[in-house]
Amino acid sequence: MRRRPPRLIHLSPEEVTYLEQLVRDGRTEQRIARRARILLEMADPATIVSELADRLGQDRRTIWALCRRFEALGVDVVKDSYRPGRPRELSPLQRVEVERLACSEPAGVGLHMTHWSTRSLARAARLKGIAPAISHSTVAVILRDAALQPHRSRYWKTPTPDDAFRHQAAQILWCYEQAQRLAARGEVVLCLDEKPNIQVLERNHPSRSTRPGLIEKQEFEYTRHGTVNFLVKLVVHTGQMRGWCLERNDGACLRAVLPQLLGDHSDAHRIHLIWDGGSSHVARETLDFLYSNYPHVRVLFTPAHASWLNQAELLLRAFAAHYLQRGSWANRDELIEHLDASWPEYNRLYAHPFTWSWTRSKMHEWVDRRLL
Repeated sequence: MRRRPPRLIHLSPEEVTYLEQLVRDGRTEQRIARRARILLEMADPATIVSELADRLGQDRRTIWALCRRFEALGVDVVKDSYRPGRPRELSPLQRVEVERLACSEPAGVGLHMTHWSTRSLARAARLKGIAPAISHSTVAVILRDAALQPHRSRYWKTPTPDDAFRHQAAQILWCYEQAQRLAARGEVVLCLDEKPNIQVLERNHPSRSTRPGLIEKQEFEYTRHGTVNFLVKLVVHTGQMRGWCLERNDGACLRAVLPQLLGDHSDAHRIHLIWDGGSSHVARETLDFLYSNYPHVRVLFTPAHASWLNQAELLLRAFAAHYLQRGSWANRDELIEHLDASWPEYNRLYAHPFTWSWTRSKMHEWVDRRLL
């Protein structure tokens, strides 16, 4: 077989080091690592191009072309060249018009739909004369570049930014900020919340497990077997939880578990207890029970319409995602047994302190802006 002598390329020690790092780094894209390996091989006088091409699965012409480009560009040849792609068909003004349309209500352009999709935005842009021809994929690119998501929404409870909100929120946020320091001196911050009326649903037919090419399928029809009330406690500085299944979501059932709930922290000098203004929490019997039996407990209520300040709500959301979604239970006892076994597993696998970024200073700034 005729062997063509390679055209030597000369690499400086710095270039050799750079190319070897690209080859060894597991994060390097394969095409870049392959080019770096070719250059290192072609710097060796003993390299035979045909054998190198066979070993790397490349054509010899590809290797020669890379060497010629190296002579012109240096080691930058291993990187992809700039490809500007097809020029934009819409002007910057037209793109801004699409963004403005996405930020408006459909009713503002005479439509009765409640929200936008990329297809409806493209259709509305054509009807308004923003662009004579625009596809929904182009609209999607414009929205992505502008960080707009008109197809998404979330619920929000707006609190009243008054002095009462400022005072109550500041007390709770102080506890979150100082949770680790309080724990070091024998004080503990607890958050309590309930998930009332969890429906005990049994699917009428077994679910079909996932398999290659198919997602899990769950029977739509179900049978109800009552409800379960689930009370959770979150220890803020550790992220650990504990749960209780209550017969009813009322003050009597809550007071029945408070001795066990607070007894876990009998060595604490002080307990900061955070919960919302639910009827069982603000009941005179509940407060009298706490003040008479646990004088070291400091009760803090979240402001009206601001139960999201309670970290136990985050806990319940995470717990439900892991242990309640897709569940099927034949009776209440089965769900209660499942919940009693699930919260210790959550502590082993997922528990960690929540990262709370809304500080008192941010809260005061937020209130001040809304009082202007």
